[in-house]
Amino acid sequence: MIPALHLDGVGVAYGTTSALENIDGTVAPGEAVALIGPNGAGKSTLIKAILGLVPLSSGRVTVLGRAPAAARRDVAYVPQADTLDPEFPISVGQVVLMGRYRRIGWLRRPGAADRQAAGQALEQVGLADRARHRFGTLSGGQRQRVLLARAIAAEPHLLLLDEPFNGVDAVSEQALLDAIATLKKEGAAVVIATHDLALAHLACEEVCLLNRRQYGFGPTQATLTPERLRATYGGHALELRGDRVIVAHS
Repeated sequence: MIPALHLDGVGVAYGTTSALENIDGTVAPGEAVALIGPNGAGKSTLIKAILGLVPLSSGRVTVLGRAPAAARRDVAYVPQADTLDPEFPISVGQVVLMGRYRRIGWLRRPGAADRQAAGQALEQVGLADRARHRFGTLSGGQRQRVLLARAIAAEPHLLLLDEPFNGVDAVSEQALLDAIATLKKEGAAVVIATHDLALAHLACEEVCLLNRRQYGFGPTQATLTPERLRATYGGHALELRGDRVIVAHS
């Protein structure tokens, strides 16, 4: 089976400043990996490297057996903050249809199959009844669900999510988790950049601990240990107790 994502000694530098170095790991189809680390750890940079948007200073990224640029049609991305202006007069359904353009081309009009895919994606995130609503009138959590629906409509084999649960309500969080689980069952791989250790346990089989370099990549239970987390966060111990994240300063 061809891995959905393979990282081999990946390094990224901005000028003379190293942003990432020696990142290794593999994500199989149908699996999710959480990228966990403090602010400025390089999580968003690694996602950009997977998308082929930043040059590598070392190593290699392989997406679905291809170079990132060659695999973009099969990859979807939900950014931390979308550039869509909430005041722009565009409907929820039109936003989700944007996910189809990479497949049909920007100059072709969406057909019945594209509209059906967009409708199904909205159903998956629990917002089928909002298709005609203006995007900007939705809550932050609902807008995040629409952006995930846009990604789902693209029928990706690899989905990249950058802090998808920031500021979302409990209903939206559960809808996002359910949609991610469905994508995985359909064979898509998922990469989630997050600070939320509980999310990693709920949604991900693998974890990559990251703070410019790699402090662990492996099964969630085995990798999210206080020792590894303390090293990743520079001396701060993080651990889960029930559904709470405890931060202890050493």
